[in-house]
Amino acid sequence: MRCPGCLHEDTKVVETRVLDDAMAIRRRRECPECGFRFSTKEQVEILNLKVKKRNGEFEPYSTEKIVRCVHIALEKRLKSEDRYKRLIAAIERDVQLTAKSDTIESSTIGDIVMKHLKKIDKVAYIRFASVYQDFEDLVEFQEEVEKLISKRHKKPR
Repeated sequence: MRCPGCLHEDTKVVETRVLDDAMAIRRRRECPECGFRFSTKEQVEILNLKVKKRNGEFEPYSTEKIVRCVHIALEKRLKSEDRYKRLIAAIERDVQLTAKSDTIESSTIGDIVMKHLKKIDKVAYIRFASVYQDFEDLVEFQEEVEKLISKRHKKPR
């Protein structure tokens, strides 16, 4: 890696740390030429994955879309940045494992997000479901809430 200080061609790794449930690595680097120290972050990137949308069109997979929609659903709900990062990493892992060849249905991605949100925050799950499942009225919203409540009461304590 090139030094951002003096543009020397090579730098030395001083320290390595695993981040985000082993989905990213932070490396502390030092330039042998000028002594400048800086950090880099390596993380898994989903390459060449196409998302088939409901209307039949295809678009490139975007981690930013996942981050944005989960952030909106969890707004003012999840206080821990670390839990948020682990959630995004778990969603991305499931997307990678579920994708067949180089395509995945947008509905499959939505289902994966819903599954993870349901586990960690029921209100965020309802927020996301109301947009993702395109609730037409309050009755559909109420039915989804009632499903959550009935499952909660059926669990053995």
